[in-house]
Amino acid sequence: MPDSLRNRALSEVIRRQLLLAALLFLTAGSLRYWEGWVYWALVSLCVLFNALYFLQHDPALVRRRIKVGPAAERKKSQKVIQAVAGALVCAVIVLAGFDERFRWSSVPTAMVWLSDVAVIAGMLIVFFTLKENSYAAGTVRVEQDQPVVATGPYEWVRHPMYSGSILAFLATPLALGSGWALVPAILLCAAIVIRLIDEERYLSGRLHGYKEYRREVPHRLVPYVW
Repeated sequence: MPDSLRNRALSEVIRRQLLLAALLFLTAGSLRYWEGWVYWALVSLCVLFNALYFLQHDPALVRRRIKVGPAAERKKSQKVIQAVAGALVCAVIVLAGFDERFRWSSVPTAMVWLSDVAVIAGMLIVFFTLKENSYAAGTVRVEQDQPVVATGPYEWVRHPMYSGSILAFLATPLALGSGWALVPAILLCAAIVIRLIDEERYLSGRLHGYKEYRREVPHRLVPYVW
């Protein structure tokens, strides 16, 4: 594995986690935000573990996922969706920080810890999805000779990575002790649903065997529900 890929991937992890910390604690106006510290530590450890694991075991996946965001997307619709989703992610964190500063809402301590567990569970689903599918790029695209993956979590739903992401995003506001941050979190989940529906249209027309896979696995996000 080239050192340049390792350095770039780890630098991106550090940059994003520092940005997360800045958004959390600057808006909270205090470092005495224990919910923020617990959440930040858990997310940072999970993200760092993922980066180190896949750098060691699947550097090709890291290359595919290192470019993310609106600028990296090829389709105009996905550029818009990604821009909106990115803004909503920031809104969740910023609103949670301001909620801590001004005490707009209160979340029981037990619910905070339970939500932290849900965040970890969501990130574990994402990890196992990436472990199963090396072609899970950070953008919507199809590579030459790319196969349809129908094993592991893909046996249950067609978009397990989005399932894990939605679980983590919905749990994030409560893990941060904020009720108000649920509003942008719900809108973020709606943006993810719009993204996956647009992505399915793209894959159905370009990925060989995907239409058959859709018939075999009828549910998108939640087994036996939708």
